Amino acid sequence: MPDYLLNLDRHLFYFINHDLSNSFFDWIMPLLRNPKFWIPLYIFIIAFCLWRYRKIGAIIILLLAASAGVADFSSGVLIKHTVQRLRPCRDPIVSVTDISRVPCGSGYSFPSTHASDHFAMAIFLCFVFGRKWKWIWLWAILWAGSICFAQVYVGVHFPIDVLCGALYGALVGWLLSLLFKKLQPAF
Repeated sequence: MPDYLLNLDRHLFYFINHDLSNSFFDWIMPLLRNPKFWIPLYIFIIAFCLWRYRKIGAIIILLLAASAGVADFSSGVLIKHTVQRLRPCRDPIVSVTDISRVPCGSGYSFPSTHASDHFAMAIFLCFVFGRKWKWIWLWAILWAGSICFAQVYVGVHFPIDVLCGALYGALVGWLLSLLFKKLQPAF
């Protein structure tokens, strides 16, 4: 990665991790990035799809899970181990001033798997339900975006990690939504 881009990434990380620091964010951001925090939402999505759409709902849930699974495996295993970018909390330059609000992850940083997983699910849901509910775009992007922001705020990812993870996840979610449309063209 070019030096100017790395410097911009570090400055933006510092701004989010330090300059935006406040007690409310210190409390909420670790929660937003914790998958257990979102279990009620996941249960609601599963229950709603199965209740409202029955067999088609089961297909939606399977492909939603597949979008997260594909994004998770490919970004977390294949891409991260190829790129091997250190997390901010392990970077020798940044870790000196990094405010770590959660334990530093043991793996690599690029791309953010949290970002790729959640954007894969968000974009999948947007393309599946977007014609029925226009508002889903705003809420799904805010949901996935808040998780990405939290990853930077707590000190475990650089902004470029979450941006690229989000873009990659969006691609995966879109591709799985195309598969859904192929399987259920009338939906």
